[in-house]
Amino acid sequence: MTSLVKIIITAIVSYLVGSVSPAILLGKARGINIKKEGSGNAGTTNVLRVMGGKAALITLTVDILKGVLPALIFASVFGSDTYGYIACIAAFFGHVFPIYYGFKGGKGVAVAFGGLLGVNWKIALLCLLTVVVFTLISKRMSVGSIAGAASAIIYALIFEKSFLIYIIIMAGTIIYMHRGNIKRLINHEEPTLSFLDKKKGSKG
Repeated sequence: MTSLVKIIITAIVSYLVGSVSPAILLGKARGINIKKEGSGNAGTTNVLRVMGGKAALITLTVDILKGVLPALIFASVFGSDTYGYIACIAAFFGHVFPIYYGFKGGKGVAVAFGGLLGVNWKIALLCLLTVVVFTLISKRMSVGSIAGAASAIIYALIFEKSFLIYIIIMAGTIIYMHRGNIKRLINHEEPTLSFLDKKKGSKG
């Protein structure tokens, strides 16, 4: 099997896996269109607000696994970290632009974390720490997510330079997907997380 064939297989399978949306499927099981509720985002934060903690935990877990499993499996099967990198970014774009749902998916934070976990756990955990710190300080998940995405570039420069271009692409995409949140932050209209500030909800 040639390298090109391996790359194609890795990219296609990982993209299709990433395209599966637990948020949308859980919503349909409950008669809810998650894309039309809350912030309209098919991600953990919006699921938490619309369907509660259990559904949010399932969504978060599945989205992380969508990133970590393809990265680990293809790197192992084809014997090179490069295929893990390709699997990571393909699953990420599958989540953000899913073929099953008209190419309209989530913002990619959880699946990106999963992919990073499969490629380099140090970067993944440092990004997670960054997300947690900035979320707690700001009481806004969007701030944590944007900070985590931006910090991933710095961590890649330190720990995994060969993965840098992939992280730059994913980080840039995550920040772009949060453009609505950024606009609300600038206008001081971005609500805080409900479980950190009981007075307000979150648009995720």
